[in-house]
Amino acid sequence: MMRVFIGYDPHEAAAFNVLSFSIQARASAPVTIAPLMLSQLTGVFHRERNPLQSTEFSFSRFLVPYLSDYSGWSMFCDCDMLMLDDIAKLWALRDDRYAVQVVKHDHKPNEAIKFLDQPQTKYEKKNWSSVILFNNAQCRALTPEYVNTATGLQLHQFKWLENDERIGEIPHRWNHLVDYDPPLPVSDVSLIHFTEGGPYFEPYKNCGYADQWFKERDAMLFAG
Repeated sequence: MMRVFIGYDPHEAAAFNVLSFSIQARASAPVTIAPLMLSQLTGVFHRERNPLQSTEFSFSRFLVPYLSDYSGWSMFCDCDMLMLDDIAKLWALRDDRYAVQVVKHDHKPNEAIKFLDQPQTKYEKKNWSSVILFNNAQCRALTPEYVNTATGLQLHQFKWLENDERIGEIPHRWNHLVDYDPPLPVSDVSLIHFTEGGPYFEPYKNCGYADQWFKERDAMLFAG
């Protein structure tokens, strides 16, 4: 069973549901998908919202190992994504030598504002935490107390690990940054990430790969 946690924000409910559908529609093995909704984490997550965080799940994603009882593997991904491949192929890349595995982007955004007028923050390892394979037993440092009190950079830059050698790498095709990375044929991309803003927001309805997102939404809504 593949365990997947997806960040949930009320402003991106459509994104969450389309991503969930796109994962299940292509999966060749059973997948469980859980939304990281703050309303379901009231007894665990209680840190105040930081002015620099653009979504409700900016920090709650680091509760995934705890929510998985620090056992086995789990995957986290942002909701502003679209799966175009069999998630079992990504799951097969798990490597017990590492505590986490990510796409190691060198992402330096130029804009200061992104979707819904949220600030676009810039820091080392940006977007590494948008898709994470968690080797849960090796992530015991991520207790609820730590996740509630650590700084954003401590969390997103994986300062809770002994060193960067604990961070394994997965192929770039599993976190393709729309309109940042060079455009590629759909066949060369496995997981699309609308990191600046997805086509479900009016200002981004014509962004790269928007046609793929609307096609997926329609497949979810209309049987045919």
